[in-house]
Amino acid sequence: MPSDRLSVVVTRRLPAAVEARLSELFDVELRDSDAPMTREEMIDAAGRADVLVPSVTDRIDATLLARAGERLKLIAQYGSGVDNIDVATARQRGILVSNTPGVTVDDTADMTIALMLAVTRRIPEGLATMQAERWTGWSPTAFLGGRIAGRRIGILGMGRIGQAVARRAAAFGMQVHYHNRRPLRDEIAQELGASYHESLDQMVARMDVISINCPHTPSTFHLLNARRIALMKPSAVIVNTSRGEVIDENALARALDQGKLAGAGLDVFEHGTEVNPRLRELANVVLLPHMGSATVEGRAEMGEKVIINIKTFADGHRPPDQVVPADL
Repeated sequence: MPSDRLSVVVTRRLPAAVEARLSELFDVELRDSDAPMTREEMIDAAGRADVLVPSVTDRIDATLLARAGERLKLIAQYGSGVDNIDVATARQRGILVSNTPGVTVDDTADMTIALMLAVTRRIPEGLATMQAERWTGWSPTAFLGGRIAGRRIGILGMGRIGQAVARRAAAFGMQVHYHNRRPLRDEIAQELGASYHESLDQMVARMDVISINCPHTPSTFHLLNARRIALMKPSAVIVNTSRGEVIDENALARALDQGKLAGAGLDVFEHGTEVNPRLRELANVVLLPHMGSATVEGRAEMGEKVIINIKTFADGHRPPDQVVPADL
């Protein structure tokens, strides 16, 4: 007898509690392996599901959507970013898209500060010395880093995560500056103690730390390009916990290698898992495997949002976190 429950296909392994709840509510197909689906597996999944639950690493482009079945009516992204989904084409085909905004704000902001401290205080170098048993004792001149209190941080993208970074940076005694598509409301800017820069060029030239907290869109691709990196102070540091495509990685690697930048802390990369080998070789670079949102609490909350979006859709209503192309 056919089920009246929605057919839901999940493309990656999710926390056990999330998978269990999905199984209770829907006719769900879970992923046995944590490996990403192949292109053909993804097309096949889109062809037999009412709801597809992809992650931010799954490419849902116009070609895949054209081959999706007539059943597919909702793409419930497990993640806040949607630059992996052709939202406009999905809308044209009558497919809604939802995401999980706001869940990873604090986690990602925490990681931004962690990377900034790791770079400026040379934490990985100290860790490597201890693990290699090369430490011979305290020295007045060993592992000298820099104090962050009093430094200027320039936040590129002052959305929820950017504002959370601003609050943390202010608590460390930093001067907060930002560049955004539009200024914050006066009361928010005053609460954050944040100074707006209409010109990104002028901001990057004056900052000690640049924190990338904007999404990847056509207008932000290589926003931090070779020309802008050249404007930065040699003592400046770049931290990116947003999207790798915002930085021209080759230009960044050259500047770091030539001593034109003091360091970088990167949790995301321009070409996904293909990390620029030049960055791996530099002692003034801290690299992490996209860990910014990786907390138990955050992953569980993301799952709850996915379930609410699907359940609301199943009940005949608009998902609370529906993504609209005009908002991107």
